[in-house]
Amino acid sequence: MLEARTVALVGASPRPGRLGERMITELARSPARPRTYLVNPHYDDIGGRPCHRRLDDVPEPVDLVLLGVPDQALEDQLAAAAARGDRSAVIFGSAFDVPGQPPGLRDRLAATARAAGMAVCGAGCMGFVNLAHGLRAVGYLEPDPLVAGSVALVTHSGSMFSALLRARRGFGYRLAVSSGQELVTTAADYARYALRQPGIRALALVLETIRDAGALRAVLAEAAAADVPVVLLTAGATGAGRALVAAHSGALAAADGAWEALADAYGLHRVHDLAELTDTLELFAAVRRSPLAPAVGPRGLATVHDSGLERAHVADLAAELGVPFAGLAEATRARLAAVLDPGLTPANPLDLWGTGRDAETQLTEALAAMAADDAVDAVVLAVDLVPEFDGDRSYPAAALAAARRTAKPVAILANLPAAVDPATAAQLRAAGVPVLEGTRSGLVALRHWLSHAAPPQHPARHPSPDAARRDRWLRALAAAPLDGAAHLDLLRDYGIPTVQTRRAATPAEALDAAAALGYPVVLKTNDPAITHKSDVGGVVTGLATPAALAAAYDRLATRLGPDVLVCETARPGVELSLGLARDPALGPLIVIAAGGVLVEVLADRVVALPPVGPVAARRLLTRIRAARLLDGVRGAPPADRDAVAAAIVALSALALELGDHLDALDINPLICAPSGAVAVDALTVTR
Repeated sequence: MLEARTVALVGASPRPGRLGERMITELARSPARPRTYLVNPHYDDIGGRPCHRRLDDVPEPVDLVLLGVPDQALEDQLAAAAARGDRSAVIFGSAFDVPGQPPGLRDRLAATARAAGMAVCGAGCMGFVNLAHGLRAVGYLEPDPLVAGSVALVTHSGSMFSALLRARRGFGYRLAVSSGQELVTTAADYARYALRQPGIRALALVLETIRDAGALRAVLAEAAAADVPVVLLTAGATGAGRALVAAHSGALAAADGAWEALADAYGLHRVHDLAELTDTLELFAAVRRSPLAPAVGPRGLATVHDSGLERAHVADLAAELGVPFAGLAEATRARLAAVLDPGLTPANPLDLWGTGRDAETQLTEALAAMAADDAVDAVVLAVDLVPEFDGDRSYPAAALAAARRTAKPVAILANLPAAVDPATAAQLRAAGVPVLEGTRSGLVALRHWLSHAAPPQHPARHPSPDAARRDRWLRALAAAPLDGAAHLDLLRDYGIPTVQTRRAATPAEALDAAAALGYPVVLKTNDPAITHKSDVGGVVTGLATPAALAAAYDRLATRLGPDVLVCETARPGVELSLGLARDPALGPLIVIAAGGVLVEVLADRVVALPPVGPVAARRLLTRIRAARLLDGVRGAPPADRDAVAAAIVALSALALELGDHLDALDINPLICAPSGAVAVDALTVTR
């Protein structure tokens, strides 16, 4: 499909502005010059070229069929292509069900193509351009020529496909695909093809859903192994746990959890809009990360400004976004002081503007001095790059001169995209100096570039399952809903410590249980139908005497039934929540969050794909605000972080063994203290 040598255009047309006419125009612009056949029953020739009445009249099977026909004709035309042995197709139409025809058109199209072994781009797509091969299989007019480069793009959105092809940025494409509904061929297939082409420096994915999770995960692992940055822009959640009102973990993961977990597992660079996407792609396409010399002190950016206020603005925003500035060596400060006007301070970020009498020399020397510092990873000239009506060229000249003197990237950070002078930006980009068009988007791009120096966090090896343990709990889950005690038994079997508990169904049994556990105790309803005990007053704490326990039992049994749990009182500590939520595409996700009754109110959580090892577990803990309490606040002793991480690793093992049979699991709270981490309560929602 992507390297087609023969193409049939079904629905070819001479009428200006029609899809059939645009297909002809675009394919004719293909440098590869594929052998082309026009098909339309209404014409004998188009522009002096013969036009076949039917696809069956084309004298040979073709590599690619472009289907520029209405939805009601799609099924017959694709079936004809499949029967002829044509190898692939692009379906531009939306493939909506057609009145008078059976429902399920998209499913039938996919089945026809799969049975014939055909690749299919679409339906509901714009097509693709393979600039490395010289093939333009699109149904809409795009720039000619298109700028070839080192980026591969796969997008579900046709509008974004067109916008990105037409953006005047400092990078071009080797492959760009508008994949649409992906009836057969998915984003993972295109990405795998792209990664195996020479010269790919970045992969851009613009996705609204995951259609082949296994293949996508495999190709993302391939990209990580090849050190090809993957920049991901998503729209919409995959729906994890949306209907799981009984489980907090499902609700917490639903908003964006699957994408977050996928990005974290494979070191993806996740962006939030097209501005961030294009700035990040421009940086990755222009400059590769390379091993840097060790430095004493903080590493990061060095920025040079021509405005004190804009310097402060960039510094504030960089702090908010977590973009680090390098600590400059004393020798660097001395070099800067030698070129600055009197009264200016050699610092990073640097305000260089004084008299402006020798701006080009000062800028060049300042940028070069910062680039020579071992702690500096990249040098940024943060100026607005506006048109200079007096003809002054100090800014671009200094950036170009500094770039020639260092192997480190030199970039422009413009604060206002609308003010950027296009001609100057084009000159800089042609020389390999990225122009980042926006303060926030540019800083985010720089953060992504800096973070790519660290190895991506690959998923841990899958531990070998404990088959006997797995089968034992599969039988228990299938037999009946687990009660509170059984839930804690489940956690202990997987290595998660829990409070000690005893079941009771009479006052005497409750008193005996408390005597065995030791006062004070906690009394809970043990009705499996009650998912959130606190919400119905089903938990009584601080029962320090037999009399208090007996009275509490009578009240609880009257309202919620005689079956109760008597539990030991856990030592005070920080309350976290651990859970599983099943995503329709990716399967079980691990959710770590603030615990207790505020679990959903705070919505402070991180989501990860299992398996999770000890190192990854500790790293995940650094990403939730509530985990800061583990280090101790207001004189409280620090909790045992290793014990919390061990509980996360144990939950990961549970996810791998039982995750396909659970829609959700909650451990809330997990009480984290200096002596360890202890689960107090749990809930499962079986599939």
